[in-house]
Amino acid sequence: MSEIGYFAWNLTDRGQAPCVRDDASELDYAQFAARTEAAAAQFARLGVTRGSVVAAWLPNRVELLITLMAAWRLGAVATPVNPQFLLPEAKRQIDDCDAVLVVAQEAQPDLGHPVLLVDDLTTEPDPAWRAPEQPSPDDTALLIYTSGSTGVPKGVELTHANLHYMGSAIGQNCELTAADHALLILPLFHVNAIAISFVAPVLAGGQLSITGQFSVSRFFDDIARLRPTYFSAVPTIYALLVSKMPPSADLSSLRFAICGAAPISRELLAHAQDKLGIPILEGYGLTEGTCASACNPLHGERKPGTVGPALPGQTIAIAGPDGTHLPAGTAGEVVIAGPSVMRGYLGLPDATESTIRDGWLHTGDVGKLDEDGYLTLVDRVKDMIIRGGENIYPKEIENALAEHAAVLEAAVVGRPDDVYGEVPIAYVVAYPDAEVSGEELLDHLSSRLTRVKLPVSVTVVEALPRNPVGKIDKPTLRSQARAPA
Repeated sequence: MSEIGYFAWNLTDRGQAPCVRDDASELDYAQFAARTEAAAAQFARLGVTRGSVVAAWLPNRVELLITLMAAWRLGAVATPVNPQFLLPEAKRQIDDCDAVLVVAQEAQPDLGHPVLLVDDLTTEPDPAWRAPEQPSPDDTALLIYTSGSTGVPKGVELTHANLHYMGSAIGQNCELTAADHALLILPLFHVNAIAISFVAPVLAGGQLSITGQFSVSRFFDDIARLRPTYFSAVPTIYALLVSKMPPSADLSSLRFAICGAAPISRELLAHAQDKLGIPILEGYGLTEGTCASACNPLHGERKPGTVGPALPGQTIAIAGPDGTHLPAGTAGEVVIAGPSVMRGYLGLPDATESTIRDGWLHTGDVGKLDEDGYLTLVDRVKDMIIRGGENIYPKEIENALAEHAAVLEAAVVGRPDDVYGEVPIAYVVAYPDAEVSGEELLDHLSSRLTRVKLPVSVTVVEALPRNPVGKIDKPTLRSQARAPA
């Protein structure tokens, strides 16, 4: 049977090979497949059918993956919900997709949708139950809601073919085999964790370990105890790891790591690779592109400052304002074509049409390709600051700030100005025990940037605001910048 329609078709063939574990349970492939079959039969009895939506409002745990797989077994759509959401936030997503079943940690009497408590999931398969016909590759498998930092969250429809392609492409780029073991530390309501730390190792016949709430001490303990071969994380996590890594840390099981979801500075990347002693593959992608479209290779040339070339099967181009593709070395909007491009936004045909044009996914990111096809990101189109008619990309200022030895993270946003229309201001987080002032950082920038690009202020803060998937929350920073002093 095809692996595209349902990733677990061949799970039982792998027998007692280790598959997935969390703090409470450990399942081999046969046990995971049996748990999936049991849940699928239970979901069917509760009214889940092909094309309907099952919501998983759960923290990272084995049962969340079982819920996804059971939904796929029925040809249904799975949508993970941020476990930190308050009821109104969760209800907004669950209402939008009209979920017929919500698998939740706690009873939710005011949700307005049927709820199955996770502790009530059936664990023993029903021998009399027969699964329906498997879904087709083009059926929607996963509904991931964008963070909504710039507006109302939209449901991104990803198909079985999207997920199978992505897991296979990541596996190829990272040379995954059945001997690989992913340490899953990112939230499973985000496509990065699902594609890179779940689908990719399972397609390769490997295993994954789901950690609880991330902490630096727990991370190093888990590496030593579980002996994973790789993990995927965001720049913030790498910053924490390198600043608080214990001298006795045993990282000998690791082959590599992946960095995505947000750009990492060249300096932090180099520091993290040196400290952890492994290659860190920086990649780039969107939820609308099923997680990753470019990634530096494990073996082959890795170019610092780039997010690598297009993954096999995808095409990346740089488009001008009129949609014309631009030559190497020229900055423009990053556009993507290939098997990773989403089916569309749920119930939003106009938004889908404006985002996918002539088969090209328009990312809203500014970048440029070199002669070898390696992509360098310049900034987000919407983050660009126009100061007195001059276009300023915050990422250029952030990169210059990151060159200072005391700077751990930096974020630059625009603030309205009566004279220039908009001016850049910067927020910086320093490394632990490092002392630096805004004035010192402005002096640092003055030798690296033309005057028009210099921020009018640099404020050193303890932490930067973040959205639910760990990206720096620039809309919040913009609001802070515009607030009266």
